[in-house]
Amino acid sequence: MEQTNETIGLPRLNEPAPNFTAKTTHGDRTLADYKGKWLILFSHPADFTPVCTTEFMGFARNYDKFKSMNCELLGLSIDSIFAHLAWVRSIKQHFGVDIPFPIIEDLKMDVARAYGMIHPGAADTQAVRATFFIDPNGILRAMVYYPMSNGRSIDEFVRLLQALQTSDKHGVATPEAWCPGDKVIVPPPKTTAAAEERVTEGPKQGMEVTDWYFTKKSI
Repeated sequence: MEQTNETIGLPRLNEPAPNFTAKTTHGDRTLADYKGKWLILFSHPADFTPVCTTEFMGFARNYDKFKSMNCELLGLSIDSIFAHLAWVRSIKQHFGVDIPFPIIEDLKMDVARAYGMIHPGAADTQAVRATFFIDPNGILRAMVYYPMSNGRSIDEFVRLLQALQTSDKHGVATPEAWCPGDKVIVPPPKTTAAAEERVTEGPKQGMEVTDWYFTKKSI
C-alpha cells in the first residue's frame, strides 16, 4: 500500500484561532470582526449536497438561539460565492428556510488549510465536517470533526456552547450530557487540607460531596 507523508496541521485548543480574511455571501469577513462575540466556524464538503443541506437548515433554525448567547455562525466550503448564493436560494425555494449567516468562499483553501479542514483520503478539494468554537477573545475553545457521510447534531453544539459559557462564568466543569439546570462539577481540591475541608465543610455549603475529588453543586 502506498504511504503518504502528508500531514494535516490542526489549530490547538486554548490558543488564538488562526486569523483569516475571506469573501462571504454577506461581504468580506475577518476573525477580528467577531471580537467580543463567540463564533462557531463550520465547514461542509460541498454546496448542493443533501447532508450539508440538512445541517445548514439546522443551524438556521437555531440561529436566534445562538444569537441570544452572543454567538455568530460562519459557514465555509471550497465552492464559489455564486455557488453559495444559488444553494441558499435553492434551500429557500424548496424547503422554505432562510440561511441568515454568511458562507465563506474558500477557493484557494487558505482558511480550510489553516483550520485543518482538508484531510487526506476524504477529497482533495472538499472540507470535512469540522466545527470550531472561538471565544470573544479569539481563543479556540473546542473542535468537533465529523466524517462526510454523517451529519452533525446542532442541538449538541447549542449544549456545548452553553456548557463552555457556564464553565467560564462560574469556574466549574460540566459532567457527561450536562444541560442547563443540571448540577455542575466543582474543581477538586489541590492540597490535603483543602481535601479534608471539602469533605467536612462541602455539604454544609450545599455541595453534593461523593468523595473529596468528586463534588457537584447547583448554580
